Amino acid sequence: MTRYKLLIEFDGTPYAGWQRQKNAPSVQHCVEAAVLAFCGETVTLGAAGRTDAGVHATEMVAHVDIQKTVRADQVRDGLNFHLGDAPIVIRDAVVADDDFHARFSCTGRHYRYDILNRRAPAALARNRAWHVIGTLDVVLMARAAQCLVGRHDFTTFRASQCQAESPVKTLNAIAVARQGEIVKVTCHARSFLHHQVRSMVGSLVMVGRERWSPADFEAAFKACDRTRCGPVAPPDGLYFVKADYP
Repeated sequence: MTRYKLLIEFDGTPYAGWQRQKNAPSVQHCVEAAVLAFCGETVTLGAAGRTDAGVHATEMVAHVDIQKTVRADQVRDGLNFHLGDAPIVIRDAVVADDDFHARFSCTGRHYRYDILNRRAPAALARNRAWHVIGTLDVVLMARAAQCLVGRHDFTTFRASQCQAESPVKTLNAIAVARQGEIVKVTCHARSFLHHQVRSMVGSLVMVGRERWSPADFEAAFKACDRTRCGPVAPPDGLYFVKADYP
């Protein structure tokens, strides 16, 4: 048996998220079905993150154990062949150590949120960015975001159905920058709460629209009260970018 580390890119629009579902399509199920078609083995993939419905990935890390003796490049090409027209691509496959685990070996996760900030609606960025009309003050958003860096209670930005044992997380970094019509919010932490990034982005947009001041944002955050959260940003603009390993 060989363990392979997979780097997976996917458009999450047609899926109910990464995790296998009983009555809805998922990214995990599609890749596991491709493995079955490729080598005749029923497998369970591990992954660095469990993205929600509609969330995308540029480099999701997963691992899979295959009994059949096969080269890593054949795993990559074979899975891509059997994935067919699904908006899922195995960017790379490499042989991993037997004790490598995509989730439990991970020391950091990086997310990006894209906001299309213009009057005209999206064509190419449809389902891949949050369309926000009206000027966003990116300088104010970036200033407000810095209060999030460090170890804090993120209850304000935690989904009510979140199953994490504690709302306390350490956010290593967050940045807000404009690239033409796209405003990008990037975040890095060892782990995140359910809907944490989308909740933070939604509240930062309140600052960018000048409906909240940076002080209002910080007060809502430090209140540790979910009802103080601004509107939660839609899943369309969220991307799992990469995972860190020792």
